[in-house]
Amino acid sequence: MDNTKNSHPQNALTKSAEPESSKSISRRNLLKTVPSAATLLLPTASWAQQSKTAPAHDGLDLPVLAQPDLVFAFLSDAEPERHVLSRTGSSWTGSNAATSIKVDFIAAAQQAAIAIESLTAHVQRIHLRWKRRLPAEALVLGDAWERSYGDLEWKPLQAERVLPWYAMLHTQGQTSGMGVKTGAAAFAFWQADPSGISLWLDVRNGGNGVSLGNRKLQAATIVQCRGAKDESAFAVTQRLCRAMAQGTRVPAMRGAIPVDVIYGSNDWYYAYGQNTHDGILRDADLVSSLAPPGGIKPFTVIDDGYQDAARFPSLSKLASDIRSRNVIPGLWIRPLRASSSTPQNLLLPDSRYSASANDPAPLAYDPTIPEALHAIASVAAEACAWGFDLIKHDFTTWELFGQWGSQMGASPTRGNWHFNDRSLTNAEIVTALYRQLRAACGEDRIILGCNTMGHLSVGLFDASRTGDDTSGKEWERTRRMGVNTLAFRLPQHKVFCSIDADCVAITPDVPWSMSRQWLKVVASSGTVLLISPDPKAIGPEQRKALRTAFEICVGKEGREPLDWINTRTPAAWRSFDLIEAYEWILEEGESPFPIGIQRGPD
Repeated sequence: MDNTKNSHPQNALTKSAEPESSKSISRRNLLKTVPSAATLLLPTASWAQQSKTAPAHDGLDLPVLAQPDLVFAFLSDAEPERHVLSRTGSSWTGSNAATSIKVDFIAAAQQAAIAIESLTAHVQRIHLRWKRRLPAEALVLGDAWERSYGDLEWKPLQAERVLPWYAMLHTQGQTSGMGVKTGAAAFAFWQADPSGISLWLDVRNGGNGVSLGNRKLQAATIVQCRGAKDESAFAVTQRLCRAMAQGTRVPAMRGAIPVDVIYGSNDWYYAYGQNTHDGILRDADLVSSLAPPGGIKPFTVIDDGYQDAARFPSLSKLASDIRSRNVIPGLWIRPLRASSSTPQNLLLPDSRYSASANDPAPLAYDPTIPEALHAIASVAAEACAWGFDLIKHDFTTWELFGQWGSQMGASPTRGNWHFNDRSLTNAEIVTALYRQLRAACGEDRIILGCNTMGHLSVGLFDASRTGDDTSGKEWERTRRMGVNTLAFRLPQHKVFCSIDADCVAITPDVPWSMSRQWLKVVASSGTVLLISPDPKAIGPEQRKALRTAFEICVGKEGREPLDWINTRTPAAWRSFDLIEAYEWILEEGESPFPIGIQRGPD
């Protein structure tokens, strides 16, 4: 997410890669009527998990498709009350104050479905626990709630560690994984420790318990994947992601535009909100001149700053001028942001935001209110009406829940608050919002989500910014954020969507020796490649490298990080039989100090 916004020479390795083992401990028109959030939820889809035959390995033979050994329900609003549930067949029920709680765990050979009923009690969370001894030397990898923040890595078992959406375990050349299917009605995370596995389903509404009434909530579906001996952990993670998304249609085209090759420009990391009409057209001219002839068209995405009419007198004309250069026009929007004149009854409560009194809560629409949802969708519809074919929307998770992903931990939102419609879970509200943004944009435009929950946008958004901001000012931010998210979320690429590890900034402030390597690895990964080209830093050498990078990107190559078990910023990458090494560390070393979340005043 572009959250700094106001107003918002590589050497080929000669040796073969060693197998991963215990040796390496290693983002049209608006509909006339806007439906309620409840009618926008994704339908449940059937699936059949495809997996390779793998020999049994007791240590990583995960039990999560079998009935759990323990189930707990957390009820009430501000202060949750924990209740132990008792099992009868495939159902778990409570007693006393929890008599209306029922959790069904329907186990099958390839998946297990979890449903929740609670006629009167407000449900916050369900905790499922499987008792199973896990290898003490196992390494564990989880995902991120929304974007990652340079923090994804394989680590030893850590009992309190929160593993959002899925968890991978690796030991002695063997890898297994478990996750919840995309489009779940709960925010789900795992825990793994030497004594067993936990799955937590956060079904709150805001910070309070959800009021289900007589509705049966299909909360989540568990899938798992076990790799063959010495099958790479990367390949097993890819297979788990395919199982998680199985049954959801992911379009390959939006109108006449393929969604698996997105490359071009985005001005943020050289303009930082001070972009201009002429500067945008200069970017479009650049990418047009460097695009492979007769191939897939590049994009020019206009980032924040275009709201200044003095600099951007006509966005419709600008979109047309970009298109006349054989480039596809794109636009950044922030649809949940509300103005100070917005009626209070359309806004989310300030209590969702836990920062200091000197940092007021952002004004944001409550998407469970039809009039507010209409206002949200109107922002996307307006961008489409101007003629933009790629819509990049931003800030929705932070504005909904008052936290960045790196701050969420086990609680994606905090505080004693709820949405206007208390009958839906937070996950259902997010999914309904995403569906409405898709409806507003129509089926023929590309949507790139930023600060979004990728596991809830599969089939709805075509691309997703998967990490916190890179930088046009300091290399260290790109190294920590960009390289990390590219490597660790690459298994989701072209499965959930096209992943966007963020822009390649080519500016005087970032050494070209580093930007050149970042350009090459992003291009050869086959992921979204958007450059931020400061004209002061673009010379013949940069033009030549960009032309080559665009050719590689359009050629749809792929990369796999080979040393991702050892490091947060993998340096060894393989494509087919070619192995290349990258040097991500500056000569003087890198900063030991926190770089923080990039965000400017609103």
